[in-house]
Parts: sequence; C-alpha cells; structure tokens
Amino acid sequence: MSRIGNNPVAIPDGVTVEVKDNAIIVKGKLGELTQSIEGVSVKVEDGNVFVTRPSESKEHKAKHGLYRSLVDNMIEGVSKGWTKQLELVGVGYRASNQGQKLDLAVGFSHNIVMDIAPEVKVETVSEKGKNPIVKLTSHDKQLVGQVAAKIRGFRKPEPYKGKGIKFVGEQIRRKAGKSA
Repeated sequence: MSRIGNNPVAIPDGVTVEVKDNAIIVKGKLGELTQSIEGVSVKVEDGNVFVTRPSESKEHKAKHGLYRSLVDNMIEGVSKGWTKQLELVGVGYRASNQGQKLDLAVGFSHNIVMDIAPEVKVETVSEKGKNPIVKLTSHDKQLVGQVAAKIRGFRKPEPYKGKGIKFVGEQIRRKAGKSA
C-alpha cells in the first residue's frame, strides 16, 4: 500500500489541472507545467487530484507515489514557486548577475560565467561581512534543483576548511587536519 500515492492532492484557487492522453497539464499564476504519465491513472474530482494504480505490482506501486509527488510539486510550483539558495564560502568568493548571466569568482584563474535558463530567476545578494548568496526561483522544482546542483558542482564544499559553494542550511561534515 502506497501511503503517499493514496493521499489526494488539493488544488488551490487560481490553479487549473487537466488530464489529456497520458499527460497532465497544470496552469497557475506563475506558469504552466506538463508531465507525461504512464502506469497510473489520474482523475480530477471536486478540487482534488487522485492518482490510482491498476495493479499491486512493484512497478505500479513505485510509479503511484512518484506521480502523486510530481503532481503535488507541479501544483505548489505554479501557485507559490520554488526557491533554492546557494552560499559561497571562501575568501574572495564573489557572485554577481546581469540579467540571466551569473558571474562567479570562486578561486579559479578566471571567472565562471553561466547562462541561466529563462524560466529561472536569478538574484545575488552581497552584504559586507557576510558570504555572498545566489537565489534561484522558478515554478519548476526539477529545473531549479538541476541549475542549483550545476552551480554547486563548480566548487563543492571541502571537508577541511568548509570552503566552496553550498546550499543555505547545509551541514558540511568537517574533518580534523594533520595532528603534529
């Protein structure tokens, strides 16, 4: 029994959900998302989305919870949006943006200039005495996570001094250095 898949997804005001031949389309004030569906059936009834599976096979059970979570993330994305924040920890680490171009100085001989997808809004915050923060906001949770992971991959946090690009609130396992 899938505990996640059995829960209905409530549709908030201002969001429309429609199912068309193996695809679900969610529209809201922040945008529109589409997801193809296979192995489960989706019904929209009186303000809720119900995901049901045809059998008790392992594959159908797995897809039951997966597609319910994807639909829930889509609905929350088009109504509220998703945000990821990255913190640059290190001496001389800087971040700036001009429109959709993110410019990172993270200890290499050159700056990293990255074009961000147009669906993702990028914002950089630099306060004196604090680490620079890069804020990524979009209605698509998967896209925000992918862009954030790519930025973090440029300079992952290292365990000795903790320098690198990390998510805000992420705990880094620290190691002891050489003992003399």
